[in-house]
Amino acid sequence: MPSFDEVLKEAGEFGRFQKRVFFLLSQTGITFSSLYASVVFLGRAPGNFWCRIPGAAELSERCGWTLQEERNFTVLPLHLGNGSVSGECERLDVTWDASASCASPLARYGNDSTGSLPLAPCHDSWGYEQPHSSMVSEYDLVCGNAWMLDLSQAILNLGFLAGAFILGYAADRYGRIPIYLLSCLGVGISGIIVAFSPNFTVFMIFRFLQGMFGKGTWMTCYVIVTEIVGSDQRIVGIVIQMFFTLGIIILPGIAYLIPTWQGIQLAISLPNFLFLLYYWVVPESPRWLLTRKKGEKALKIMHNIAKHNGKFLSPHYSEITISNEEVSNPSFLDLVRTPKMRRNTLILMYAWFTSALIYQGLVMRLGIIGGNLYLDFFISGAVELPAAFLIIVTIDRFGRRLPFAMSNIVASIACLITAFLPEDIPWLKTTLATLGRLSITIAFEVVYLVNSELYPTTLRNFGVSLCSSLCDLGGIIAPFLLFRLAAIWLELPLIIFSILAAVCGLLVLLLPETKGIPLPETVEDVEQLPSHLGKCGKKRKQRDTNSYI
Repeated sequence: MPSFDEVLKEAGEFGRFQKRVFFLLSQTGITFSSLYASVVFLGRAPGNFWCRIPGAAELSERCGWTLQEERNFTVLPLHLGNGSVSGECERLDVTWDASASCASPLARYGNDSTGSLPLAPCHDSWGYEQPHSSMVSEYDLVCGNAWMLDLSQAILNLGFLAGAFILGYAADRYGRIPIYLLSCLGVGISGIIVAFSPNFTVFMIFRFLQGMFGKGTWMTCYVIVTEIVGSDQRIVGIVIQMFFTLGIIILPGIAYLIPTWQGIQLAISLPNFLFLLYYWVVPESPRWLLTRKKGEKALKIMHNIAKHNGKFLSPHYSEITISNEEVSNPSFLDLVRTPKMRRNTLILMYAWFTSALIYQGLVMRLGIIGGNLYLDFFISGAVELPAAFLIIVTIDRFGRRLPFAMSNIVASIACLITAFLPEDIPWLKTTLATLGRLSITIAFEVVYLVNSELYPTTLRNFGVSLCSSLCDLGGIIAPFLLFRLAAIWLELPLIIFSILAAVCGLLVLLLPETKGIPLPETVEDVEQLPSHLGKCGKKRKQRDTNSYI
């Protein structure tokens, strides 16, 4: 009895229809990566700023001072009295009122007495040469409030984490396309509110929501692309991640052309509204429809795919294969109830966590040397491009498992050697650190593909979302791990990264090889996947069905 994959082969595994859908959904990668890395430009250092003396705003307005004049009246007396005080986080403990002179507001304290005036810490009022250039100057995230910038990125990652659970579950229950479109709408609306937030609390709430919906767009579009192509074409899951890298490369150009953080925020948020037009051109996943006992709708979509691909499905295709497995809502227990599902889930969760932790750790540590933020960020993104090409070259020849394991092992070795290289050969340390980042980028991209191939259709979106939630946890932990351990020994984080990557490289060898094997439709299919490399080409036993094609 023909299977769904055999019908897809006749309709076209990667024809004009799939290429169009692939190109359209791939644009999501650009907007998601811009959101993922946007804090670099939204929260960039504000340049010159100073602590404002109480009453400075009113006096400055009355006297018609420029920002530079106000800074001179505020900071220069500090330098004269105490050269070690910058005026950024401390101020003279005085107050400017209506009696203060515009020409010399500190005159009443005596011309030579500023050095003896007490200092006070700055709490709630700063002046900036560029007041709206970043959210740091917008919400005063400096001095004692600097930790709140790190919190804003942690909140975004928490949003990713929530999106992985909530929207991953919803996509398996209500469909890929409805959740994708809802997520695009959510990213756009929350992104606009973030740009015009009246205070930092509102900013944080909607940044969390933007992260949650952003994760929904990325994970769902990835699953859709994977499910509408044949088993020999699922490498498109790797290619789609090149658009993620493309977003990283484009972002500094956007930030360079747009001088305010609100403008950058709108530029990376508004395009999501355009994705709502996909309602008319991107269909629901026929694989998902089959799992929900909607064979007629799936068959209609298959005929449409065949028509656009210049193919023709035989008229006797009046019904389409539907699994006997009962329709149920996905849960975490489904991912760990059976032996192989449990093994796969635990290994994949560790792989996601390790990849994200090492990737972000190496990015922060390597930090391309140079003073030009835009150029440095562009170069750091360009380093990732070879990863996808290397995967494309190797994955169909050697399968998934070997490149997955080797990329982790190479990253482990690169980190270990870098840690013990002397400081007097910085070019070699930088080269090996870059090799480590390239290798872990390969591992990061392969885990997407392997994760989607190791779960049945009924659990695929939920499984990918749940496992990838460990990626968000790794992203939250990475900066704390890096900076805390570096305070003990600068190279200690690399030792930890090396150990984590080596363990991951060994563990992924326990996963089944999925090269050339149709996507599993049921948990039983996953349990029948071969675990040994030599058996990767064997077709699994035909699953039981209650209908036919």
